[in-house]
Amino acid sequence: MADQPEKIMTLHAEPGKKGTNLDKAKYDQMAQAITDVLAIKSMTTTELLLTLEKRLKKFDGKIGWYMMAVKLDLEARSVIEHSRKTKIIKLL
Repeated sequence: MADQPEKIMTLHAEPGKKGTNLDKAKYDQMAQAITDVLAIKSMTTTELLLTLEKRLKKFDGKIGWYMMAVKLDLEARSVIEHSRKTKIIKLL
């Protein structure tokens, strides 16, 4: 029987909402890609998604779905900030 992949329970940026239980390897890959990209330039959600799709050619999963789950977790952990007013996401 194969070992189960290590999991991580994400946080949610909105109080009262629950995070998602993700495969830790996928979380780590997505979190690293998001922070690497935002270290170069702040961008909108759409720009971030397009950049990640180009960068993560061999990602095993739906990039948009994982991006949103990890983005919300990184916001909750104060690693990034997403201004709902300007729509810009930036690394803190």
